[in-house]
Amino acid sequence: MAKRKDEIITLKVDEALREAMAGVPNRSQFIRDAILAALESVCPLCMGTGILSPRQHEHWREFSATHAMRECPDCHEVHLTCSKGAGRA
Repeated sequence: MAKRKDEIITLKVDEALREAMAGVPNRSQFIRDAILAALESVCPLCMGTGILSPRQHEHWREFSATHAMRECPDCHEVHLTCSKGAGRA
């Protein structure tokens, strides 16, 4: 089986970003790592668009009827909790 070659993807950056990255020794690796890190934090519903489709919105409405957003008392991050298990953080 032949090894698949890496694909080249290009992107445009403004002058400020170009200058900020000027001292990065391996910009390609830096960009790959940054993209992978960002993808790990993408919203599983909207996939990073920030917009839900009408059907996703309906599912969210149903879900949010029994779930709430609460602040963690330890780390202070907001997270989802199930209202059926009241008292859990």
